[in-house]
Amino acid sequence: MTTVQSTTVEPGGSPVIPDTALVAARAADDKLGEDTVVLAMGELLGVVDAFVVTSGRNDRQVRALVEEVERRVKDHDGTAPVAVEGLADATWVLMDYGDFVVHVFADQTRSYYDLEHLWSGAPRISWQIPATRANSAN
Repeated sequence: MTTVQSTTVEPGGSPVIPDTALVAARAADDKLGEDTVVLAMGELLGVVDAFVVTSGRNDRQVRALVEEVERRVKDHDGTAPVAVEGLADATWVLMDYGDFVVHVFADQTRSYYDLEHLWSGAPRISWQIPATRANSAN
């Protein structure tokens, strides 16, 4: 079995990731989403440019994360998800934005499916705003 190392790509480097995917990641982080990652999927999957993966501690937080991501992406550029699946049981909610997909998991479900391991060949995109830039924006 071959182990594939994941790499981290800074914004502005290749691959190309939709800006709204980074907005979604920041929205999840602001709502205390756990271990939020952005994976560049374009080279591996071809049908979507990025996955945003995050998780909440319980179904209430999962729903809050979904609502915050949807609100912030819509506020950013007017985009609404094409489809949202899994909200009824809130263990794995998939928000399809066409060029990127947001996966919001309950902690145990995220551990079970382990998308980051499954797609370990996908570069991780750095999405956090550096502290010096964030402080100067205030």
